[in-house]
Amino acid sequence: MQIQLSEHFNYKKLIRFTLPSIIMMIFTSIYSVVDGIFVSNIVGSDAFASVNLIYPVLMILGALGFMIGTGGSAIVSKTLGEGDNEKANNYFSMLIYFIIGMGILLTIIGLIFIRPISQMMGANGEILEGCVMYGRILTISLVAFMLQNTFQSFLVVAEKPTFGLIISIIAGILNMIGDFLLIYVFKLGIAGAAIATALSQALGGIVPFIYFARKNKTNLRLVKAKFKWKIILKTCTNGSSEMLTNISMSLVNILYNMQLMKMIGADGVVAYGIIMYMSFIFSASYIGYSIGTAPIIGYHYGAENKEELKSLLKKSLIIIGIAGLAMTLLAEILSGILAKIFVSYDNNLLELTSHAIRLFSISFLFSGFSIFSSSFFTALNNGLISAIISFFRTLVFQIAMIFILPIFLEIDGIWLSVVFAEILSLLVSAVLIIKNKNKYGYI
Repeated sequence: MQIQLSEHFNYKKLIRFTLPSIIMMIFTSIYSVVDGIFVSNIVGSDAFASVNLIYPVLMILGALGFMIGTGGSAIVSKTLGEGDNEKANNYFSMLIYFIIGMGILLTIIGLIFIRPISQMMGANGEILEGCVMYGRILTISLVAFMLQNTFQSFLVVAEKPTFGLIISIIAGILNMIGDFLLIYVFKLGIAGAAIATALSQALGGIVPFIYFARKNKTNLRLVKAKFKWKIILKTCTNGSSEMLTNISMSLVNILYNMQLMKMIGADGVVAYGIIMYMSFIFSASYIGYSIGTAPIIGYHYGAENKEELKSLLKKSLIIIGIAGLAMTLLAEILSGILAKIFVSYDNNLLELTSHAIRLFSISFLFSGFSIFSSSFFTALNNGLISAIISFFRTLVFQIAMIFILPIFLEIDGIWLSVVFAEILSLLVSAVLIIKNKNKYGYI
């Protein structure tokens, strides 16, 4: 039986509703992880370093999709909660068309500047050529990637999270098969990895577009829409925290790579790349849960159901706390295995990576609370507070720790930077939740 946004959510129903979004985000994260495994083990460590250096740039270009998806889904779900389906569909359609237009513009910019950007980050020789090859191919699929990120949120608003999960699973399988054929069988190297990922992104973006463009049984459909720049601005403001998170994380990743290149060379970039792949999958659980709960929160906020908001916040914090403890223990236990999947061919690199994973994994105890808190305020249509949490979590605290901790802890300071940053951002999130309790009535 399909769960509706208007229902009361107990623990079982909340997990059932959000689980497809969680799995969907995990599968989406697996795309780049599979690329990394094949590239590292078959093409080599230099090629793997190329992928890790350019990937943050590609995430910056695609960040607009996250912003429109999260900010727009909050507005659309609130409008549905107010009972105006026609207006909700107009907003939804307008935002999808806006994403397509902006995606085309960013594709052109990316194709032109991918080489100078790679050089700026310190890439040269074979690593530079790998960055340009991988970056240009994925830039061509940028529109589909942005649509994929946007539809992840809107499929939940349409009460079709399972459909989104199915698309992600199929896209993930396509990516894995493509990597095997193009890298291992046809020996296309980095180009093969990029093509496989681009095809999976195309599937993830185009299939939902076709679904919403046709008649369907959901509350959302693509229609002729009048552009209302006020709503687009509100969407961008409301979803700015999610865009800021993606851009900030990408910028921070670039700084990590630059610091590591200076301190220990390409091996540090490879080790950090492996940590990021692991982090993508573990953090995807928190992000997926936040995507799954945001439309519920937005709907009940629009319906002025404060008791349900109170219940959702309490249950969510408990679920995230338990998940954080479980994921931290799992990462600590599996650190050696996770490192071996990528770098079994180099014992020194394997030891460096295993040690780095054990230190970095402590951050999973704290990161889920800030990720959810930012999403919670986005769902309440308060983009400012959401952006403040994201700004401090992903930019201010991490950049500060990247430069401060290595002074005292040397290379371990790099791996522990995110742990200290997450603790500080947890404190900021807690203060803001408590400060705004009377305004929204969730406590």
